[in-house]
Amino acid sequence: MNTERKQSLLAITLSTIGIVFGDIGTSSLYTLRECFSSHYALDVRPDVVFGFLSLIFWLLVLSVSLKYLTFVMRADNAGEGGILTLMLLSGRNTSERITAKLVTIGLIGASFFYGEVVITPAMSVMSAIEGLEIIAPSLQHYILPCSIAVLTLLFAIQKKGTARVGKLFAPVMLIWFLTLGVLGLRSIIANPEVLNALHPKWAVTFFINYKIVSFFALGSVVLAVTGVEALYTDMGHFGKRSIRLGWFILVFPSLVLNYFGQGALLLKNPEAVRNPFFLLAPDWAMIPLLILATLATVIASQAVISGVFSLTRQAVHLGYLPPMRIINTSEIEAGQIYIPIINWLLYIAVVFVILGFGHSSNLANAYGIAVTGTMVITSVLFCTVIFKNWHWHRLVVIVLLLLLLIIDIPLFAANALKFFSGGWLPLMLGLVMFTIMTTWKNGQVCLLRRVHEHGNSLNAMITSLEKSPPMSVPGTAVYMSRAANVIPCALLCNLKHSKVLHERILLLTLHTEDTPYVHNIRRVTIKKLSPTFFQICARYGFKETPNVEEIFYLCGLEDLSCQVIETSFFMSYESIFLTKRPWYLSFRSKLFILLKRNALRASDQFEIPPNRVIELSIQVRI
Repeated sequence: MNTERKQSLLAITLSTIGIVFGDIGTSSLYTLRECFSSHYALDVRPDVVFGFLSLIFWLLVLSVSLKYLTFVMRADNAGEGGILTLMLLSGRNTSERITAKLVTIGLIGASFFYGEVVITPAMSVMSAIEGLEIIAPSLQHYILPCSIAVLTLLFAIQKKGTARVGKLFAPVMLIWFLTLGVLGLRSIIANPEVLNALHPKWAVTFFINYKIVSFFALGSVVLAVTGVEALYTDMGHFGKRSIRLGWFILVFPSLVLNYFGQGALLLKNPEAVRNPFFLLAPDWAMIPLLILATLATVIASQAVISGVFSLTRQAVHLGYLPPMRIINTSEIEAGQIYIPIINWLLYIAVVFVILGFGHSSNLANAYGIAVTGTMVITSVLFCTVIFKNWHWHRLVVIVLLLLLLIIDIPLFAANALKFFSGGWLPLMLGLVMFTIMTTWKNGQVCLLRRVHEHGNSLNAMITSLEKSPPMSVPGTAVYMSRAANVIPCALLCNLKHSKVLHERILLLTLHTEDTPYVHNIRRVTIKKLSPTFFQICARYGFKETPNVEEIFYLCGLEDLSCQVIETSFFMSYESIFLTKRPWYLSFRSKLFILLKRNALRASDQFEIPPNRVIELSIQVRI
């Protein structure tokens, strides 16, 4: 039994290496090169090399190994992680006012992720293909078209799912990390004095000697931990243990060896600063390394794309984004999904970024601000969780928060200084996503309030119908209701115009809980309101997709037999009209109307047969 468990853990850990560590594992392509960017005007001298290596090493230790793997990953929601999960956890035991602020902070963090996800594929793939400059400088004008071609293929195959090619991810990334380690070790053996940089005194000395320049340079050092959020986000897929095992046994040692190997190369040959990663390899290995690096960056990009699909689904189910078409690409793995609109909007944005920035060095200035912004927000939300949910002592929480922010805030501030040289990009993208999410959420609340502001209570209506019942027709009708205690608009509209009711009325409310999954035992609750009316509340986790067939099956187990093919589904659709107001006050209302008109209809969202749906339009002014 123990042998089977070890084999299972080994298999999961191997899969983890193939997916979770792609982004942080390909950062070695460009991090040290960007540390010596011309923006900082730092010469390739031993004290500078040692300073950067020491900063990178201790950032990997403190931010990744200690903060995320030791502390943050303890804050899970039924095994799930990620910024939205942390947002939900932090608001559980707080007042409504504080919860609203925490939700805002969490949405800003999620918006930063959307900003980061546009940059990651462009940065990673371009950095790999820029190896052509080293192999043959005459090929450098092929870098942009090759990068776009690789990413076009990657986005095009998303609709097919990644189940088949995903099996290759783990072996490729295993070879990648072993290659990183071997190349680095080979260089370290030739110049072992580079290991002196493990001592933190070199980081301190670097700050003392270079003062303000060293602070600016933190903006490049942080590139070493891009992708750290994925370790927490993917916790639900692979588990804490396998992620920690993969990091400490393979990924962390390989990255450290490679960074220090690049440093050893720079001590020996300062001119290698133009691309120390590729120049680590012997001439005969350049082309194989270029191919391997391209594959690794494609896998890193795939992990980010899958992550944005997952985050979008969570946001849709939690009510922060409008319903959109979500396709399951695997019959076995529920987490493998494809969202066409997100896929192609992301592709267009990535192509524009590649064409606009032209080189990964230009894009590096835009990369760090989204990453460090998310890191700051994660620290704040995590400390809220340990104080409110775990009841740690206030003083301990304050000390821990200060220690985390001592690392995070300088990194964020250093990247914020790059605003005009590229940092505006993720902030602009994040602002767009934050505006969309808050507009949709607030608009839905406002719309619900406006629709039901003059309505009677559900119980009062049922009592009235029992006293003077309308004409009854055979069959079952389902009316979708946003809340359990309000009268569905479609029901009111149907009564007003047709003045008939089916002999059995099911009022169906779908409720998304703040947990990732809901057990089938708790899935459906049925309440008999009268001989004719039944209230059904179906609960789903934020990582699940509601399914009417499943709901009816579970209703049958509760002695309420229903068949989708024999049931009429009455849906209401709000046609929204905007009241006159100044343009600067109507922007978000117009945005909400645009989102509403393009949102997926409920009948399509829950895969109800079109010939069983009756949709009633209701005019609403906002």
